[in-house]
Amino acid sequence: MNSSPSSLPRHTSALPVRLSGDCKATPADFVVEEIPAYLPSGEGEHLYLWIEKCDVAAEQLLKHIARTLDISQGDIGCAGLKDRRAKTRQWVSVPAKLEHLVPQISTDRIQVLDQRRHGNKLRTGHLAGNRFSILVTQLRQIDEARAQQPVEPASLLEQLTPAIEFLATSGFANYFGDQRFGRDGETLQLGYDLLTGKATPRDIPYSRRKFLLKLAVSAVQSDLFNRALVERITDGLATTVLAGDVMELVASGGKFVAEDVAMEQPRAAAGETAITGPLFGMKMKAATGVPGQREAAILARAGLTSQNLELYPDLLSGTRRPYLIRPRELQVRAEADGLRWEFTLPPGVYATTLLEEVFELTSGQSGTEPVG
Repeated sequence: MNSSPSSLPRHTSALPVRLSGDCKATPADFVVEEIPAYLPSGEGEHLYLWIEKCDVAAEQLLKHIARTLDISQGDIGCAGLKDRRAKTRQWVSVPAKLEHLVPQISTDRIQVLDQRRHGNKLRTGHLAGNRFSILVTQLRQIDEARAQQPVEPASLLEQLTPAIEFLATSGFANYFGDQRFGRDGETLQLGYDLLTGKATPRDIPYSRRKFLLKLAVSAVQSDLFNRALVERITDGLATTVLAGDVMELVASGGKFVAEDVAMEQPRAAAGETAITGPLFGMKMKAATGVPGQREAAILARAGLTSQNLELYPDLLSGTRRPYLIRPRELQVRAEADGLRWEFTLPPGVYATTLLEEVFELTSGQSGTEPVG
C-alpha cells in the first residue's frame, strides 16, 4: 500500500478543478508555531528555550543542542518534532545549570528567541497544537490529459470557496503524511522488519538507534491507521458512527465506545465527538462489534498479531486517533505568488494532509512535520 495522502482517497466532495501546487518552494513558505500546553513558570531546574529554526531537521536540531551543551540527547526535552523544510518555532528544555552556554546554540539557521526556567522537563505531547501559515505557490490546473496550466490565485480562491467551507465544517482525512514513512518508505519497511523479526535494533547504527527505532515502529502504527481510514472513506463510512466505534470527545480527548448510534451520530455531525481509528498497541482502547472486526482484519492483512506488538511494548503502548479533523481558524487568501492558508491543528496532525485534500503537492516536501 502507498501510504502517501496524495495517493489515498480524500474526504472532500468533488472539486470544480483538479489542482497542483507547491507548499515548500522555500522554507519560509511553510511556517509552523507550536502552541504550548503551558508556559514555563520561571523557576526550576530545567531551562525552556523558545527556538526558531529554518531548514533544519528535528534530529539535526537535537544533535546540535547536545553537542553545543555537551549533553546527551536524552537530556533534551521537546513536545514534538517539527518539519525540516520550514520555519518553525517551538519550546525545547535543557538542564538549567547549562544556562551560561545557551548563547552558543544560535547559528544562522537556529535562533534562541526566549528562555525561561521550569520545574519539569518538557515531554513529548506537552502541547496544545500547532499554528500554520503556508503559502501554496506554482498553482496549476490539471486537465484530463494531465497537462497543467497556470491559474491566478484570486480566481482560484473564488472557485475553491465551497471546498474551503467544507473543510472547515466537515473536516479532512487525518492521514499520517508520507514524511512519516521515510524516504521511499524505508522507515516504514524497517518498522515492519523489526516487528516481524526480520531485523533487530542492532541492525540500526548505534548513534541513531534510539531515535530511529521509535520512529520505525510508530511508522507501522501510522500505516495501519491510514489503511483503516482508507477503508472507512472507500466504504462511505468516514462520518457514519457504527455501534462499537471508539469515539473521542473533542473538547477533552476522553474516549468511549458508541452504543446508542441514534444519539451519537448527531453529536459527531456537530463536531462534539469524533470517530477514531486504531494506533495499535497493548493499551489501545479496542473497538467492538463491526468496527472491532474491521480493525482486527487490517492487522491480520498486514501480517501482524498482538504478539508482534509485544516485542516493543514501551514504544507501542497504543492509542486512538480521530479519522477526521476540523481545522480551527481556517482562513485562505490570495497573494501575488499564490494562496496563503492559515489554520490551527491539534498535536500530531499533518498540515500537508489538509492541503492534499485540494492540491497535488509537488516538490520540496522532504522533512518531518509535527508528530507531537
